[in-house]
Amino acid sequence: MTGASRPMWAALLLAAGTLGAGAVPAAPAAATPAAAHAPRPDAQRLDYDLQPRRIAEGTWVIEGAVADFARANGCNIINTAFIATGDGVLVINTGPSRLYGEQQRRAIARVTAEPVRQVLNLNLHPDYFLGNQAWADTPVAALAGSIAGQRAEGAGYEDNLYRVCGDWMRGTQAEPARVALDGAALGQLALGGGRFTLARLHGHTGDDLVLLDGRTGVLFAGGLVFAERVPTTPHADLAAWLVSLDTLARWHAQGRFTQVVPSHGPVHAGLAGVAQTRDWLQWLQRLMEGSAERGVDLAELLRQPVPERFAHWGAQPAELQRSLVRWYPQYERQALRRSAPR
Repeated sequence: MTGASRPMWAALLLAAGTLGAGAVPAAPAAATPAAAHAPRPDAQRLDYDLQPRRIAEGTWVIEGAVADFARANGCNIINTAFIATGDGVLVINTGPSRLYGEQQRRAIARVTAEPVRQVLNLNLHPDYFLGNQAWADTPVAALAGSIAGQRAEGAGYEDNLYRVCGDWMRGTQAEPARVALDGAALGQLALGGGRFTLARLHGHTGDDLVLLDGRTGVLFAGGLVFAERVPTTPHADLAAWLVSLDTLARWHAQGRFTQVVPSHGPVHAGLAGVAQTRDWLQWLQRLMEGSAERGVDLAELLRQPVPERFAHWGAQPAELQRSLVRWYPQYERQALRRSAPR
Protein backbone atom coordinates (compact mmCIF):
# COMPACT_ATOMS: atom_id res chain seq x y z
CA MET A 1 0.00 0.00 0.00
CA THR A 2 1.49 3.29 -1.06
CA GLY A 3 0.92 7.03 -0.92
CA ALA A 4 -2.23 9.10 -0.96
CA SER A 5 -2.82 11.77 -3.58
CA ARG A 6 -3.34 15.42 -2.65
CA PRO A 7 -7.17 15.11 -2.80
CA MET A 8 -6.94 11.94 -0.71
CA TRP A 9 -4.86 13.74 1.94
CA ALA A 10 -7.43 16.53 2.05
CA ALA A 11 -10.27 14.07 2.42
CA LEU A 12 -8.50 12.20 5.18
CA LEU A 13 -7.51 15.32 7.10
CA LEU A 14 -11.04 16.69 7.06
CA ALA A 15 -12.94 13.41 7.36
CA ALA A 16 -12.95 13.37 11.13
CA GLY A 17 -14.99 16.55 11.15
CA THR A 18 -17.87 14.81 9.42
CA LEU A 19 -17.71 11.35 11.01
CA GLY A 20 -19.28 10.60 14.35
CA ALA A 21 -17.16 10.53 17.48
CA GLY A 22 -19.28 8.07 19.39
CA ALA A 23 -17.36 4.96 18.41
CA VAL A 24 -14.76 5.18 21.16
CA PRO A 25 -15.43 4.33 24.80
CA ALA A 26 -14.54 7.09 27.22
CA ALA A 27 -12.82 5.00 29.89
CA PRO A 28 -9.06 5.67 29.77
CA ALA A 29 -6.44 3.03 30.47
CA ALA A 30 -3.19 3.66 32.30
CA ALA A 31 -0.45 5.11 30.10
CA THR A 32 2.86 3.30 29.75
CA PRO A 33 5.13 6.18 28.66
CA ALA A 34 5.10 9.16 31.01
CA ALA A 35 3.03 12.16 29.97
CA ALA A 36 4.71 14.66 27.68
CA HIS A 37 5.03 18.35 28.52
CA ALA A 38 1.78 19.94 27.38
CA PRO A 39 2.46 23.21 25.56
CA ARG A 40 -0.04 26.02 26.13
CA PRO A 41 -0.23 27.94 22.86
CA ASP A 42 -1.64 31.46 22.91
CA ALA A 43 -3.84 31.98 19.84
CA GLN A 44 -4.13 35.73 20.44
CA ARG A 45 -0.37 36.22 20.35
CA LEU A 46 0.27 33.26 18.02
CA ASP A 47 2.76 31.95 20.55
CA TYR A 48 3.40 28.20 20.44
CA ASP A 49 4.87 28.12 23.97
CA LEU A 50 7.84 26.05 22.81
CA GLN A 51 9.66 24.73 25.87
CA PRO A 52 12.85 22.74 25.22
CA ARG A 53 13.25 19.90 27.72
CA ARG A 54 16.64 18.31 28.29
CA ILE A 55 16.44 14.52 28.00
CA ALA A 56 20.14 13.61 27.73
CA GLU A 57 23.54 15.27 27.57
CA GLY A 58 23.32 18.05 25.00
CA THR A 59 19.90 16.85 23.85
CA TRP A 60 16.58 18.69 24.06
CA VAL A 61 13.07 17.85 22.89
CA ILE A 62 10.32 20.38 22.18
CA GLU A 63 7.12 18.44 22.73
CA GLY A 64 3.89 18.95 20.83
CA ALA A 65 0.35 18.08 21.86
CA VAL A 66 -0.51 14.38 21.86
CA ALA A 67 -3.60 15.09 19.81
CA ASP A 68 -4.94 15.78 16.34
CA PHE A 69 -4.35 18.96 14.32
CA ALA A 70 -6.52 21.76 15.77
CA ARG A 71 -6.48 25.54 16.07
CA ALA A 72 -6.50 25.20 19.83
CA ASN A 73 -3.07 23.53 19.78
CA GLY A 74 -1.74 25.60 16.88
CA CYS A 75 -1.56 22.37 14.86
CA ASN A 76 1.56 21.63 16.89
CA ILE A 77 1.35 17.88 17.42
CA ILE A 78 4.96 16.96 16.70
CA ASN A 79 8.06 16.50 18.81
CA THR A 80 11.00 18.40 17.39
CA ALA A 81 14.47 18.18 18.89
CA PHE A 82 17.99 19.52 18.79
CA ILE A 83 21.41 18.30 19.83
CA ALA A 84 24.28 20.60 20.81
CA THR A 85 27.41 18.69 19.78
CA GLY A 86 30.11 21.11 20.92
CA ASP A 87 30.74 22.15 17.33
CA GLY A 88 27.24 23.11 16.29
CA VAL A 89 23.63 22.09 16.61
CA LEU A 90 21.70 19.37 14.79
CA VAL A 91 17.95 20.12 14.50
CA ILE A 92 15.39 17.35 14.00
CA ASN A 93 12.12 18.34 12.29
CA THR A 94 10.90 21.93 11.89
CA GLY A 95 7.21 21.84 12.77
CA PRO A 96 3.92 22.62 11.02
CA SER A 97 4.39 26.26 9.97
CA ARG A 98 6.80 29.08 9.21
CA LEU A 99 5.84 30.59 12.56
CA TYR A 100 6.75 27.38 14.38
CA GLY A 101 10.14 27.28 12.66
CA GLU A 102 10.87 30.87 13.66
CA GLN A 103 9.88 30.26 17.29
CA GLN A 104 11.81 26.98 17.30
CA ARG A 105 14.90 28.86 16.17
CA ARG A 106 14.54 31.39 18.98
CA ALA A 107 13.93 28.62 21.54
CA ILE A 108 17.15 26.89 20.51
CA ALA A 109 19.09 30.17 20.75
CA ARG A 110 17.87 30.58 24.34
CA VAL A 111 19.45 27.24 25.25
CA THR A 112 22.75 27.22 23.36
CA ALA A 113 24.97 29.73 21.60
CA GLU A 114 26.29 27.05 19.24
CA PRO A 115 25.42 27.68 15.59
CA VAL A 116 22.98 25.35 13.87
CA ARG A 117 24.92 23.25 11.35
CA GLN A 118 22.30 20.85 10.03
CA VAL A 119 18.52 20.37 9.96
CA LEU A 120 16.85 17.01 9.32
CA ASN A 121 13.29 16.28 8.15
CA LEU A 122 12.55 12.68 9.14
CA ASN A 123 9.78 12.17 6.56
CA LEU A 124 7.45 13.89 4.08
CA HIS A 125 4.56 14.78 6.39
CA PRO A 126 3.73 18.48 6.84
CA ASP A 127 4.63 18.94 10.49
CA TYR A 128 8.11 17.58 9.79
CA PHE A 129 9.03 20.26 7.26
CA LEU A 130 6.63 23.23 6.93
CA GLY A 131 8.90 25.15 9.32
CA ASN A 132 11.81 24.87 6.87
CA GLN A 133 11.31 28.49 5.77
CA ALA A 134 12.88 29.61 9.05
CA TRP A 135 16.04 27.66 8.22
CA ALA A 136 16.75 29.03 4.73
CA ASP A 137 20.38 29.75 5.68
CA THR A 138 21.05 26.23 6.97
CA PRO A 139 21.44 22.88 5.13
CA VAL A 140 18.10 21.04 5.43
CA ALA A 141 18.34 17.34 4.60
CA ALA A 142 15.93 14.43 4.14
CA LEU A 143 15.78 11.12 2.34
CA ALA A 144 15.34 11.43 -1.42
CA GLY A 145 11.87 9.89 -1.35
CA SER A 146 10.79 12.29 1.38
CA ILE A 147 11.97 15.27 -0.66
CA ALA A 148 10.01 14.02 -3.67
CA GLY A 149 6.94 13.63 -1.46
CA GLN A 150 7.36 17.09 0.05
CA ARG A 151 7.47 18.56 -3.44
CA ALA A 152 4.44 16.60 -4.64
CA GLU A 153 2.27 17.10 -1.55
CA GLY A 154 3.45 20.50 -0.30
CA ALA A 155 0.76 22.70 -1.85
CA GLY A 156 -1.96 20.35 -0.63
CA TYR A 157 -0.52 20.38 2.87
CA GLU A 158 -0.55 24.17 2.87
CA ASP A 159 -4.19 24.34 1.75
CA ASN A 160 -5.40 21.78 4.25
CA LEU A 161 -3.54 23.15 7.24
CA TYR A 162 -4.61 26.72 6.46
CA ARG A 163 -8.21 25.47 6.68
CA VAL A 164 -7.65 23.58 9.91
CA CYS A 165 -5.14 25.85 11.67
CA GLY A 166 -6.07 29.34 10.49
CA ASP A 167 -3.77 32.22 11.49
CA TRP A 168 -1.08 29.88 12.81
CA MET A 169 -0.20 29.22 9.16
CA ARG A 170 0.32 32.86 8.13
CA GLY A 171 3.08 33.19 5.56
CA THR A 172 3.73 29.46 5.40
CA GLN A 173 4.88 28.05 2.08
CA ALA A 174 6.18 24.54 1.58
CA GLU A 175 9.97 24.54 1.30
CA PRO A 176 11.17 20.97 0.73
CA ALA A 177 14.50 19.85 2.11
CA ARG A 178 17.37 20.78 -0.20
CA VAL A 179 19.91 18.05 0.57
CA ALA A 180 19.13 14.42 -0.33
CA LEU A 181 20.45 11.79 2.07
CA ASP A 182 21.22 8.78 -0.06
CA GLY A 183 24.02 6.29 -0.54
CA ALA A 184 27.18 7.59 1.10
CA ALA A 185 25.21 10.33 2.90
CA LEU A 186 23.57 7.66 5.06
CA GLY A 187 25.38 5.73 7.76
CA GLN A 188 27.67 7.62 10.10
CA LEU A 189 27.38 11.36 10.65
CA ALA A 190 30.17 13.13 12.50
CA LEU A 191 29.35 16.49 14.06
CA GLY A 192 31.30 17.82 17.01
CA GLY A 193 31.30 15.29 19.80
CA GLY A 194 28.30 13.44 18.39
CA ARG A 195 28.39 9.91 16.94
CA PHE A 196 25.23 9.67 14.87
CA THR A 197 23.83 6.94 12.68
CA LEU A 198 21.37 7.88 9.93
CA ALA A 199 19.32 4.94 8.66
CA ARG A 200 16.61 4.55 6.05
CA LEU A 201 13.65 2.39 7.05
CA HIS A 202 10.12 2.48 5.69
CA GLY A 203 6.53 1.57 6.40
CA HIS A 204 5.05 4.68 7.98
CA THR A 205 5.97 6.31 4.68
CA GLY A 206 8.02 5.14 1.73
CA ASP A 207 11.14 6.76 3.20
CA ASP A 208 11.49 6.96 6.99
CA LEU A 209 14.69 8.47 8.33
CA VAL A 210 15.75 7.50 11.85
CA LEU A 211 18.62 9.04 13.80
CA LEU A 212 20.53 7.13 16.46
CA ASP A 213 22.83 9.02 18.82
CA GLY A 214 25.44 6.49 19.89
CA ARG A 215 26.84 8.82 22.55
CA THR A 216 23.60 9.21 24.53
CA GLY A 217 21.63 6.15 23.43
CA VAL A 218 18.72 8.26 22.17
CA LEU A 219 16.77 7.06 19.12
CA PHE A 220 14.83 9.64 17.11
CA ALA A 221 12.32 7.26 15.56
CA GLY A 222 10.27 9.68 13.48
CA GLY A 223 6.86 8.42 12.43
CA LEU A 224 7.76 4.75 12.86
CA VAL A 225 6.97 4.94 16.58
CA PHE A 226 3.89 6.48 18.18
CA ALA A 227 3.30 6.57 21.93
CA GLU A 228 -0.11 7.06 23.52
CA ARG A 229 -1.30 8.34 20.15
CA VAL A 230 -3.06 6.66 17.21
CA PRO A 231 -0.60 6.14 14.32
CA THR A 232 -1.22 7.98 11.07
CA THR A 233 -1.34 5.89 7.90
CA PRO A 234 -1.95 7.99 4.73
CA HIS A 235 1.31 6.84 3.14
CA ALA A 236 1.71 3.57 5.04
CA ASP A 237 2.69 0.05 4.10
CA LEU A 238 1.58 -1.83 7.20
CA ALA A 239 3.62 -4.99 6.53
CA ALA A 240 6.80 -3.00 5.91
CA TRP A 241 6.12 -0.90 8.99
CA LEU A 242 5.98 -4.01 11.17
CA VAL A 243 9.31 -5.16 9.71
CA SER A 244 10.85 -1.78 10.58
CA LEU A 245 9.56 -2.09 14.15
CA ASP A 246 11.28 -5.47 14.34
CA THR A 247 14.49 -3.77 13.23
CA LEU A 248 14.18 -1.19 16.00
CA ALA A 249 13.52 -3.93 18.56
CA ARG A 250 16.66 -5.73 17.37
CA TRP A 251 18.71 -2.54 17.77
CA HIS A 252 17.42 -2.21 21.30
CA ALA A 253 18.36 -5.81 22.08
CA GLN A 254 21.86 -5.01 20.80
CA GLY A 255 22.09 -2.13 23.27
CA ARG A 256 22.16 0.57 20.61
CA PHE A 257 19.57 2.80 22.31
CA THR A 258 17.84 3.14 25.65
CA GLN A 259 15.50 6.11 25.08
CA VAL A 260 13.07 6.82 22.24
CA VAL A 261 11.87 10.15 20.91
CA PRO A 262 8.78 9.44 18.79
CA SER A 263 7.56 12.20 16.54
CA HIS A 264 4.16 11.92 18.25
CA GLY A 265 3.72 11.10 21.91
CA PRO A 266 5.85 11.17 25.05
CA VAL A 267 9.56 10.42 25.13
CA HIS A 268 10.10 7.08 26.82
CA ALA A 269 12.62 4.42 27.75
CA GLY A 270 12.87 1.07 26.02
CA LEU A 271 10.33 -0.43 23.65
CA ALA A 272 7.02 0.84 25.07
CA GLY A 273 6.22 2.90 21.96
CA VAL A 274 7.40 0.18 19.59
CA ALA A 275 5.10 -2.28 21.36
CA GLN A 276 2.13 0.11 21.28
CA THR A 277 2.62 0.87 17.59
CA ARG A 278 2.98 -2.81 16.68
CA ASP A 279 -0.11 -3.70 18.73
CA TRP A 280 -2.17 -1.04 16.94
CA LEU A 281 -1.04 -1.96 13.42
CA GLN A 282 -1.67 -5.66 13.97
CA TRP A 283 -5.09 -4.96 15.45
CA LEU A 284 -5.96 -2.63 12.56
CA GLN A 285 -4.94 -5.25 10.01
CA ARG A 286 -7.02 -7.93 11.72
CA LEU A 287 -9.99 -5.57 12.02
CA MET A 288 -10.01 -4.73 8.32
CA GLU A 289 -9.30 -8.27 7.12
CA GLY A 290 -11.94 -9.86 9.34
CA SER A 291 -14.56 -7.20 8.67
CA ALA A 292 -14.07 -7.45 4.91
CA GLU A 293 -14.41 -11.24 5.02
CA ARG A 294 -17.70 -10.88 6.93
CA GLY A 295 -19.05 -8.29 4.51
CA VAL A 296 -19.15 -5.43 7.02
CA ASP A 297 -19.55 -2.12 5.18
CA LEU A 298 -17.48 0.97 5.95
CA ALA A 299 -20.30 2.90 7.61
CA GLU A 300 -20.86 0.05 10.07
CA LEU A 301 -17.14 -0.41 10.68
CA LEU A 302 -16.72 3.26 11.57
CA ARG A 303 -19.26 2.85 14.38
CA GLN A 304 -17.50 -0.07 16.05
CA PRO A 305 -15.72 0.62 19.36
CA VAL A 306 -12.00 0.11 19.78
CA PRO A 307 -10.44 -2.10 22.46
CA GLU A 308 -10.17 -0.35 25.79
CA ARG A 309 -6.37 -0.32 25.69
CA PHE A 310 -6.53 2.12 22.76
CA ALA A 311 -9.51 4.22 23.82
CA HIS A 312 -7.57 6.93 25.67
CA TRP A 313 -4.96 7.53 22.98
CA GLY A 314 -4.55 10.94 21.39
CA ALA A 315 -6.33 11.64 18.06
CA GLN A 316 -8.97 9.00 18.78
CA PRO A 317 -11.31 8.43 16.95
CA ALA A 318 -10.33 10.77 14.10
CA GLU A 319 -7.11 8.99 13.14
CA LEU A 320 -8.73 5.56 13.17
CA GLN A 321 -11.52 6.86 10.96
CA ARG A 322 -9.00 8.27 8.49
CA SER A 323 -7.21 4.93 8.33
CA LEU A 324 -10.45 3.05 7.72
CA VAL A 325 -11.59 5.49 5.03
CA ARG A 326 -8.17 5.28 3.39
CA TRP A 327 -7.53 1.54 3.45
CA TYR A 328 -10.70 -0.47 4.10
CA PRO A 329 -11.95 -0.31 0.47
CA GLN A 330 -8.79 -2.17 -0.58
CA TYR A 331 -9.51 -4.94 1.92
CA GLU A 332 -13.09 -5.14 0.65
CA ARG A 333 -11.88 -5.53 -2.94
CA GLN A 334 -9.43 -8.23 -1.91
CA ALA A 335 -12.18 -10.13 -0.08
CA LEU A 336 -14.46 -9.90 -3.13
CA ARG A 337 -11.74 -11.26 -5.41
CA ARG A 338 -11.14 -14.19 -3.08
CA SER A 339 -14.85 -15.01 -2.93
CA ALA A 340 -15.51 -14.69 -6.68
CA PRO A 341 -16.35 -17.99 -8.44
CA ARG A 342 -13.56 -19.41 -10.59
